[in-house]
Formats: sequence, C-alpha cells, structure tokens
Amino acid sequence: MDGLADILRDKDFDMPPEIQAIKAYVKRHYDADVSVTLAERTITISGRSASLVSNLRLSGRELQKAAGTDRKLVFRIGK
Repeated sequence: MDGLADILRDKDFDMPPEIQAIKAYVKRHYDADVSVTLAERTITISGRSASLVSNLRLSGRELQKAAGTDRKLVFRIGK
C-alpha cells in the first residue's frame, strides 16, 4: 500500500496552460485577478465585479484564442 507521500510525489500540481493563459490575459488587459476552474467541457471564470465579468464576456473569443481552447467559457460574478 502506498503512503500519502508516495501518492503526492507522483501527482502533477502544475497549473494547466489554459488557466495560466486566461489569468495572464486578464492581468495584462484588465489589471485584475480572476479565479479559473477547468472542467471537462467548460472553463469557469469568476471575477469580483460585474463590470469586469461583463467586459470579459464581450472578449470571450479573444480569451479562447489566448487559451488555445474550444471549451465553453462560463462567467460568474463573485469569488
């Protein structure tokens, strides 16, 4: 039986490239932080303000290009 240290040693804790790209895009264009959750077919982007999330919705295609993905983007207000 593997111990907890053995299991965690083999786990990859790096952030997926889609998440890195989306966070970098938002930081570069809006100087804001967002939380990004990756699911099988969707990427959920949560921001603190309604104005930020509304602007992100309008630039959804650019976000998909920056992330290099065709997953559906879901936008949420609140962290």
